[in-house]
Amino acid sequence: MDNNVKVSPVTALIMAGKRSGVLDPLAQKAGVAQKAVVPVAGVPMVERVVKQVAACPHVGAIRIVAHEPDEIAALPTVAALIKEGRLTFAEGKFNLVDSVFSGAEGADFPLLITTADNCLVTPEGYSEFITKCLATSADAAAGLARKEDVIAADPVGQKKFYEFKDGGFSNCNTYWIGNREALSAAEIMRGGGQFVKFPSRIIKAFGFMNLIRFRLGTGSKEKLFEQVSKKFGYKLVPIELSDGHYAIDVDNQRTFEVTEKILKRREQAEPA
Repeated sequence: MDNNVKVSPVTALIMAGKRSGVLDPLAQKAGVAQKAVVPVAGVPMVERVVKQVAACPHVGAIRIVAHEPDEIAALPTVAALIKEGRLTFAEGKFNLVDSVFSGAEGADFPLLITTADNCLVTPEGYSEFITKCLATSADAAAGLARKEDVIAADPVGQKKFYEFKDGGFSNCNTYWIGNREALSAAEIMRGGGQFVKFPSRIIKAFGFMNLIRFRLGTGSKEKLFEQVSKKFGYKLVPIELSDGHYAIDVDNQRTFEVTEKILKRREQAEPA
């Protein structure tokens, strides 16, 4: 699909919730109440993500799903978008799936779902994802980056990848729900995701045979997603993104430092 083709505005959900009862180590170190407002290269991470999402020409309304919205609402970019009437908050729930349902309540579809720690995804990255989702007529989709691209972006980082016949891939924490009927696709994540770390979650979400396919890498990612689509009754599509940086989120101290380094390098390269 041509990036210049006009499409109906997409509603963006930015997941900025807290893990129940646990203060994130990065938040504790930064002296803030929640991870979403931890400064990365001087800017709270959720504010960075809001800026990038808002600058994507395909995104209309923005919803931040959070447990403690007041601290986030006070950030300059967020406050300006609230005043403009473009950004609202939805209540964070006790798990990711119910938080997605909360964010989707009353929203216009399709939905772009991203996370408050996705500091390296650019407006161009979100546009690439959205146009590819629309081009495939996906009911639901997940953004993936190639193993070699992720390693090029962060050579000493991630060691585990989803291995398919057509290569290794990493999740970009970027998702698509094309219509309200496909919202049940979010149920796949009820166990918490992280299928590479917790293979038992593959059985619960996708079934035993698909665990075997994951483990052996015997099929392409498209074939596996096709099998999962048959199981759930909607079209689930893997969307390959062009930049390995999109698979790096701020998950711990190491990825925090890597992200800061990349952001500072980007900012130095930008024209004054």
